[in-house]
Amino acid sequence: MHTTPLTGDLLRGALDLERTAHGVLPHRLPARARAQCSDPQLAMAVSQPSGVRLALRTRATVVELDTLPTKRVYVGAPPRPDGVYDLLVDGEPSGRAVAAGGSTLTVDMSAGTMEHTPGEPVTVRFAGLPDRVKDVEIWLPHNETTELVALRTDAPVEPVPDRGRKVWLHHGSSISHGSDAATPTGTWPARAAALAGVDLVNLGFGGGALLDPFTARAMRDTPADLISVKLGINVVNADLMRLRAFGPAVHGFLDTLREGHPTAPLLVVSPILCPIHEDTPGPCAPDFSGLDEGRLRFKAMGDPAERASGKLTLNVIREELARIVGERAEQDPNLHHLDGRELYGESDFAELPLPDALHPDAATHLRMGERFAAAVFGTEGPFAAAGAESAADSPGTDGSS
Repeated sequence: MHTTPLTGDLLRGALDLERTAHGVLPHRLPARARAQCSDPQLAMAVSQPSGVRLALRTRATVVELDTLPTKRVYVGAPPRPDGVYDLLVDGEPSGRAVAAGGSTLTVDMSAGTMEHTPGEPVTVRFAGLPDRVKDVEIWLPHNETTELVALRTDAPVEPVPDRGRKVWLHHGSSISHGSDAATPTGTWPARAAALAGVDLVNLGFGGGALLDPFTARAMRDTPADLISVKLGINVVNADLMRLRAFGPAVHGFLDTLREGHPTAPLLVVSPILCPIHEDTPGPCAPDFSGLDEGRLRFKAMGDPAERASGKLTLNVIREELARIVGERAEQDPNLHHLDGRELYGESDFAELPLPDALHPDAATHLRMGERFAAAVFGTEGPFAAAGAESAADSPGTDGSS
């Protein structure tokens, strides 16, 4: 077996690799950005490699990847399934595996504490790959911090050459991160990217789409052809700011993006439907009443009357985002807006309700990805040119195999 060093040229979708005692830890924000925020929730989300994948060109028929996953355990909640590794060969789904074991992070939401228990690396193995030169991608678990320890193959590997695809840089909340999606290629951004034939850089952070300046600067400095930001739900459920602060913060975020990407197509997406926060401000809090039945839900703790004092709801945010984008687009013809309810709205909620009142399920992720690809990369969409250029070599990932 050949052992290949795990270096940045073999990885797609990560903005930084941290050297650890075991190997390397992919991060989705650079070290400078991470140093500007002490929030442990954001640190955890950034280290969960949603959209990050190994990309190899090789004749190998066997690939072994040693990893050290960190499993989340929520006090009082049902056990979470192990994170999934998706294998693609020349863009087609070709295998799936999990890595049982590893370290654990015990989260007590009622006390607001996290406790880390170290564990040992485990091996993920894919065998029976076709005996020919091919492009192999291993998509890392979107919801599980994953240190990469060692890569072994039965033939040499090299980085996948540049295929000339457009790079789509996306930022959003836990929904963009992939919360409650079943697999890393089944998150809605991954599904949309696969249908459009573009290379995804997913900066969706659970609880972390808060208009942070360091995130805007990281996006400014990341090479990209197409950019989207899905804003609103975290600002509401964190009860982070009032209407007076929200508008200028959005302007500042967009200004920073334009410093590095002055003419790239830039799409602002407002929140999908979330009934608990449509007209009720945050904060959002866990509802533990169903834990004895194995259910964890969320509830809005604000008062609708507080909108008069500037508290934010999803409807207020949608109106504000539409206004801001409309005004800016008069001087910026490459700036666009999409109402998130076109991805998931009232009729979708009736058919596929949010299981925990906040996050879409696996089937909804796939539906949202397909709708985003059609609306945004389709012939009338703001990213239409990229979709047309890439359609011929679009991979066939569908979130299931």
